[in-house]
Amino acid sequence: MISAVNVTLRLGKKALFEDVNIKFTEGNCYGLIGANGAGKSTFLKILSGELEPSKGEVIMNAGERLSVLQQDHFKYDEFAVLDTVIMGNKRLYEIMKEKDAIYMKEDFTDEDGIRASELEAEFAEMDGWNAEADAATLLNGLGVDTDIHYKQMSELDGNQKVKVLLAQALFGNPDVLLLDEPTNHLDLDAIAWLEDFLIDFENTVIVVSHDRYFLNKVCTHIADIDYAKIQLYAGNYDFWYESSQLMIKQMKEANKKKEEKIKELQEFIQRFSANASKSKQATSRKRALEKIELDEMKPSSRKYPYIDFRPKREIGNEVLTVENISKTIDGEKVLDNISFTIGREDKVAFVGPNTIATTTLFKILAGEEEPDEGTFKWGVTTSQGYFPKDNTKEFDNDLVIADWLAQYSEDKDVTYVRGYLGRMLFPGEDGVKKVKVLSGGEKVRCLLSKLMIMQSNVLILDEPTNHLDMESITALNNGLIKFPGVVLFACQDHQFVQTTANRIMELTATGLIDKQTTYDEYLANDEFARKRQVMNMVKNDD
Repeated sequence: MISAVNVTLRLGKKALFEDVNIKFTEGNCYGLIGANGAGKSTFLKILSGELEPSKGEVIMNAGERLSVLQQDHFKYDEFAVLDTVIMGNKRLYEIMKEKDAIYMKEDFTDEDGIRASELEAEFAEMDGWNAEADAATLLNGLGVDTDIHYKQMSELDGNQKVKVLLAQALFGNPDVLLLDEPTNHLDLDAIAWLEDFLIDFENTVIVVSHDRYFLNKVCTHIADIDYAKIQLYAGNYDFWYESSQLMIKQMKEANKKKEEKIKELQEFIQRFSANASKSKQATSRKRALEKIELDEMKPSSRKYPYIDFRPKREIGNEVLTVENISKTIDGEKVLDNISFTIGREDKVAFVGPNTIATTTLFKILAGEEEPDEGTFKWGVTTSQGYFPKDNTKEFDNDLVIADWLAQYSEDKDVTYVRGYLGRMLFPGEDGVKKVKVLSGGEKVRCLLSKLMIMQSNVLILDEPTNHLDMESITALNNGLIKFPGVVLFACQDHQFVQTTANRIMELTATGLIDKQTTYDEYLANDEFARKRQVMNMVKNDD
């Protein structure tokens, strides 16, 4: 159990939190939600002790252990992967190191023997003999191959490091588990494994995530940050959304009835206040009027962008033909003889752990790279808009936002261009902000503005939800559902894939799996599950 008591945090004159009182109890998983800038990550830092509140305190039960998902991917570069995971239980790792140091002594004393005996007892009590096996089980569950377990962290790529740090947080059955965006950079298989792990986890979990499906799957409660307060709701994300919307609706309806009553009383008072025979009634109405108070409707910190992709030209029947495309990168064949045809109504999700293959294919189709072998042909009626996973090159310049976006617009009128920026929550003064200083989320919203203003009828989107808040993800999701053109996309948000795609493709080590189906049906199909299993076996054998 962990609780915040009268917690206030002030940043300058602004109160990020004001007298927050909330208790997180054992056996529950709490989804911490709120708009970007509401303070979700900051509140986790307060709970973990990394950040001191301006007022109030955080209380944990004596003797309980708290574990946090580390965000610094370079912190453990000098350590081996298995050691990094075991460090999730700091005391256990300290015992292991102290034991090893004692046993390596050449002049082993009686005192050393007594100390070693004490450490062995504590080590056994903490189930230390199974530590490496438990760490390996977590890593394998997250898709980190066994041959990587003994490598140095410095040898791993970014996605592998994310999985190791997540395994570290989960290691050793912590009493309180704090996870800040644990699904970021995880493939869908790893996310599914994590969902099952948290559902079975018996202690306290507090998680920040922009993945709605994930929150629906694992959360028993939602803690909503808004108005500098945290409101607790029982149930998952969908239940919170319905409850909060119902509450707002009820408050508006109640206020409307009160306003009608106020108007009625005011009209009576105005009409009869000078009438002697009605003066008592008018006085009574005045007292009644004074007692009516409208419910305060505070403006929410949540803001939804308006995303609407409108193609300039209707797409024809011939969209895209890919024939026998192969590509080798750094000696590894990431695409091997890939062929498929895209129709005019296709919205294709590329799923599975082989994200390098998907990104490479998207770059080839967008004209940024050439295949080693094979060809592809776009239909004459098509126009393509491309959203890259790595947008560094897009913003490596000194342009301000408005001028950057104007590059991609046929209509160069400033008002026209700024209209698109306004839809994506960039107010007028933001138009003169330089693009190279934008945050990750702001850069993504700029790229989505670019796709809207280009009015393409084919969209190629490589992880477009990265860095977006829940409101922007929802808006993008709805925009793609309504989009009348073709979409080829990769995304790790389960609900996003399920509600957008009508066709699923997976690039595996044994070839392309291609099925006209929803994502949930694809995952449930035994045939494709076996194919994915074969793919993983081939990958591990390699």
